[in-house]
Amino acid sequence: MLETLSDRLSAVIKTVTGQARLTESNIKDALREVRIALLEADVALPIVRDFIEEVKVKANGQEVLGSLTPGQALIGVVKDELTALMGTRNSALSLAARPPAIILMAGLQGAGKTTTCGKLALKLLNDKKRVLLVSCDIRRPAAVAQLATIAKQVGVDSYATEEDLSVIQIAESALGFAKKNFYDVLIVDTAGRLSIDREMMNEIEALSEVLKPVETLFTVDAMQGQDAVNVARTFSETLALTGVILTKMDGDSRGGAALSVRKVTGQPIKFIGVGEKMDGLEPFFPERLATRILGMGDILSLVDDAKKSVDDKEAAKLAKKLKSGKRFNLEDFKSQMEQMQNMGGMGAIMEKLPANLSQAAQSPSLDDKAASRTISIIDSMTVGERRRPEVIKASRKRRIAKGAGVTVQEVNRLLKQFEQMQKMMKLAGKAGGLKRMLSGMGGVMGGR
Repeated sequence: MLETLSDRLSAVIKTVTGQARLTESNIKDALREVRIALLEADVALPIVRDFIEEVKVKANGQEVLGSLTPGQALIGVVKDELTALMGTRNSALSLAARPPAIILMAGLQGAGKTTTCGKLALKLLNDKKRVLLVSCDIRRPAAVAQLATIAKQVGVDSYATEEDLSVIQIAESALGFAKKNFYDVLIVDTAGRLSIDREMMNEIEALSEVLKPVETLFTVDAMQGQDAVNVARTFSETLALTGVILTKMDGDSRGGAALSVRKVTGQPIKFIGVGEKMDGLEPFFPERLATRILGMGDILSLVDDAKKSVDDKEAAKLAKKLKSGKRFNLEDFKSQMEQMQNMGGMGAIMEKLPANLSQAAQSPSLDDKAASRTISIIDSMTVGERRRPEVIKASRKRRIAKGAGVTVQEVNRLLKQFEQMQKMMKLAGKAGGLKRMLSGMGGVMGGR
């Protein structure tokens, strides 16, 4: 995500060096690079112009602290302004209304609106809300069936739309059903088009007037770039938007939508959609995204992912085992690999690490395909072999390799990696072991 923009802006800090104060002359070239990077990311020209002016005003004359280089001081100003451009965090949905609270979803066809309805429903379900989904898209073939399938997948109800009803009749009927059956939230999916047209805007405007939603969320594809700005402007002029959801933020996005849509709509980005899984809807943190764009990583989001994905009982069980002096075995190793996959795989983890750590940790053995092969190899072992890997000799290696569909060399590679991990875990189990383990990891990294 945003890789090109991140690379360009990370390079900027190397252009301003060796001076005690940021001045107009020593930041001129750096700001030119920032401007080019933003334009290449498809950020709207007027927004880029205002952004550069704000950075120039804030940076000019700023003292460079002893612990910082001038480039780092400039990038600090750029980070603050990027955060301000994307707005303050306000992902909380306003559901303080007489049930059912109505959420109206707006956006173009192909932006992922219907899938986002399901992701949002799952998030609300996890917050102990009783949710009903209804499709008011009577033009797109199978739109109603698609939403019903998604509702079933996430474990919420969908309203069975009657044929030959108008969009307004469907909405009123669903609302009546939701009230009668005591639903907390009604999420209304609306029709989209491949591009803006007056009929679509009239229809959604009429729906808004009838339903009086507490939230009207504009769903936009982050990969649209400059086009997203024009679409956002039209929707914000027609509807009383309360927030924005950016989808496909894990795709090959140049980032223009993320940096532009808040300014154009005047409404906060509340969530970002990542991945195709139904749990792939995250609260939006402007400062976290700004640090990721600048190559500083997003450790806080990584911690949040760990809290959601790591099995606390398994972690406590492993800690207790190591403390008692018992050895870390291949079953434990497999469990750790599976928990990393639950966090989105190594790619997702690396994306949130600072650029220097991410580059240092790059290894063919750490990619997601390699992790899957590792699990497959361990699955091909007997329980005894997993618990006592030292018994795995040549004939066993051939059998394991054949069962996993890999070469003996790959089995050997796994066992060598496991031995290194076992030594680190042995250190971690001793008093003061965490410090020694980290030192050991530093040695391994440095030896590559």
